This record gives sequence, structure tokens and C-alpha cells, in this order.
Amino acid sequence: MSWALKLALGPVLWVQGRRTRARMPRLPEAAGPREGRAVCSVETGCLIADEPEFRLLITGDSSAAGVGVEHQHQALAGQLAEPLAQRLQRPVRWQLLACSGLNTAQTLNLLQASPPQPAEVAVVVTGVNDVTALVRPGRALRARAELAQWLRAQGLARHVVFTPVPPIGHFSGLPQPLRFVLGLDAQRHQRALQRWAVSQHNASLVTLDLPFNPGVLASDGFHPGPKVYRIMGRALAAHIEAVLTPRLH
Repeated sequence: MSWALKLALGPVLWVQGRRTRARMPRLPEAAGPREGRAVCSVETGCLIADEPEFRLLITGDSSAAGVGVEHQHQALAGQLAEPLAQRLQRPVRWQLLACSGLNTAQTLNLLQASPPQPAEVAVVVTGVNDVTALVRPGRALRARAELAQWLRAQGLARHVVFTPVPPIGHFSGLPQPLRFVLGLDAQRHQRALQRWAVSQHNASLVTLDLPFNPGVLASDGFHPGPKVYRIMGRALAAHIEAVLTPRLH
């Protein structure tokens, strides 16, 4: 259906795409350190002291880099590392390697050019730029598999967690019918990712329950706002604790 719509609406979609790129505000990546150490405290219920650090890598596109909020403590890195330290009752040593505009294949290129520190878990946030660049779902999925395989082969992650493909059909910063057509493409990418993740042992897909009522997106209507990052961080922390920790021992 989406390809038929693209053929029928081709000129309209092309004009809307160009205008949207030209007019959409260029929000910066979140300020602040790209690595750090999160700890749980006695006040918040941490019972175990002197546990070894849990090493975490976060990589991907603008949503990994924190576009939409001012500082990394409001972005995914901060909103994930602290709840994860609390859940695991261990310090979390985290590193962020991300850049706005990257698709999945480009994220792998970024990591290969500047290899991260070894981690127990790598969280990969990509998908929206695969969709907007019209990368086919199969090709994007191969890039995800290559990224996960490379991280494990290099000893840089024991498990790779992918976040879902964003529901672009809810992005108020995009005009119709461009939003609708890209939303259909995002659904195709997400279905392919779900089918693939089920068969993987050392890679998984986190489930996110994101509300898309007014105010959850950034001012551009495209990137996450603080509430979205908070929900993502908590969901990823729970996923790592409940699903991944048994596999890592």
C-alpha cells in the first residue's frame, strides 16, 4: 500500500519532504558528558555495596544523542543509567556514541571508526532515518544484524538491545500525507524487526508504551521530549534487569 501511495503522491511527497527539511527547527544534541558513572544510594534502597560496575553502551541517532532536551541527564543516557543502577544495585559505567542523522548502517560505521569501551549491554537507537531515507526494511534489518554481530565479535557487547522503530505516523512536525506514508513505512520496518528479534539469543527488542498526546514530543514535533526519554529509560532498565541479566551469568 505504501509503495502505491508513493507512486500516486510522488510529487506531493517530494515537495513536502524538501519543505519539511528546510523549515523544521534544527534542535541541538543534549549538552553534557558523553560518559559517566551512575550509582544507587542507600536512600533509594540500594543494599549492596562495592559491586562491580555494569558497563553500558548507548549508540545511534539523534534520539540516542538527546536531541529534544537540554542536558544528557534529561536524555536517554541519564534516564537509563540511574534507574538501571538502582535495579541492578550496581554502579553503571555508561558511554554514549551517537550522532544526529545516522541510520543503522551509519551507526555501525561510527562505531567502527571510534570503537567504544567493552560493555555488557549495548543499546542501539536507530530506525527513523532508515525510514526517512527510504531504506528498505530488509536492508535495514541486515544492517542491524551486522551491527550486533560486529559488537559481539569485537568483544564490545555481550548483548545488544534495539529500541523500536519510532511511530512516525504520530509525529506532528510532519505534514500530511507525508506523515501517513512514512508512518506506514515505519510499521513495516517495525514488523520486520519484531520477527527478527524473536529468533535472536544475544540481541533483543525492548517494548515501549509511549503515549503520543500533546506535549510528549520536542518543540519540532519530531524528536522525543523529556517524558519520552523518561519512559524509554525506565523501560530499558526493566528490560535489562528482567530479560538480559540471567543471560549474562
